[in-house]
Amino acid sequence: QVQLVESGGGVVQAGDSLTLSCVGSGRTFYTYRVAWFRQPPGKEREFVAHINWRGDRTDYADSVKGRFTISRENAQNTVVLHMNSLKPEDTAVYYCAAEGAQYSARYYSPGEYDYWGQGTQVTVSS
Repeated sequence: QVQLVESGGGVVQAGDSLTLSCVGSGRTFYTYRVAWFRQPPGKEREFVAHINWRGDRTDYADSVKGRFTISRENAQNTVVLHMNSLKPEDTAVYYCAAEGAQYSARYYSPGEYDYWGQGTQVTVSS
């Protein structure tokens, strides 16, 4: 069983940067792959970024590629999402999710993940 807690959300202006953190519980969290998803107002949850358990493979949605960076520090059970050049369309509730397999080609699918955090709100004003 893994519990995830996100933090770092807030209200920023377009062009600003923000860093989200996801802390996982349990001594085996380092074996889990982790993804960030987001849910804009009135829309479905969508994939943002993914990192494998070792941190040597990352995947991004086209909409954030080149602006967002996902990384992990397994010694601290933490996965971080650095977000640069934020746009109003990045406004959403951001969730981290974890799953125990080493890798899956369906990393972009919410259904692949067994564990979810409670979410953190990011609001980008124009």
